Amino acid sequence: MLSFIRLRTFCVFAVAASLVGFCVIAQGAPQSATPAASPTVDQIIDRYIAAIGGRAAMEKLTSRASIGTIDVPAMHLSGTVLIHEKAPNKILQVVVINGAAFRQAFDGTVGWTDDPADGPRVLAGIELAEARRDADFYHPLHLRQIYSQLTLAGTENVNDREAYLLEGTAEGETDPDKMYFDEKTGLILRVVNHRHTSDGDQVLQEDFQDYRAVDGIQLPFTILQTGGSSDFTIKIGEIHQGVALEDGEFARPQEGQTKVE
Repeated sequence: MLSFIRLRTFCVFAVAASLVGFCVIAQGAPQSATPAASPTVDQIIDRYIAAIGGRAAMEKLTSRASIGTIDVPAMHLSGTVLIHEKAPNKILQVVVINGAAFRQAFDGTVGWTDDPADGPRVLAGIELAEARRDADFYHPLHLRQIYSQLTLAGTENVNDREAYLLEGTAEGETDPDKMYFDEKTGLILRVVNHRHTSDGDQVLQEDFQDYRAVDGIQLPFTILQTGGSSDFTIKIGEIHQGVALEDGEFARPQEGQTKVE
């Protein structure tokens, strides 16, 4: 249900300077400015990593716990969100609405979901591949490895901010993820991708807002998702880095086993 931790999903803090054009002066007479050249894919990614606080700062981190709220306006529903992440590739996401818990996790090998409609289910195929990518704790550092093809598709306006659009296609897939990077800050503003679920394929859009520094790393505290069965907004209330998380909490619960809520 939730994929925002991928950008964890996510997150940046700009330090690189914008590319600018230059003026050519001939015999003292001003000439027209040369338009700024578009940055390369590598430059956008490197700026993203720098913006997050830097590779070294992120690699110092090995775990993260986030708690917050979820609001589903069309259904007049609200609830709580808990996200636990552990390096290199473990994640647990729990949403509780009206007492009903929706869980999704990846334990480093096995991906699983558990919800009131479908019950416990082990992920396979492309669903498992997506869960594995989402669980990468150092996702921002691994974009070049995650996507076998990355292209700069131009610029677009995202919530009144100009953004570079990168399209990334993973090995064996045909539909690219679309990632929008703020031209001024380097932060990711939006991600649009195809998600595969038990209910079929869906195109989801996630907008990331209200970035704040947590232990030197910029993270979004508001995530808006549109598409799928219902649009919703997640507002993170607390993020704690470097917390002790046991491997067992990411494992698929056995019958009768207590689950994290």
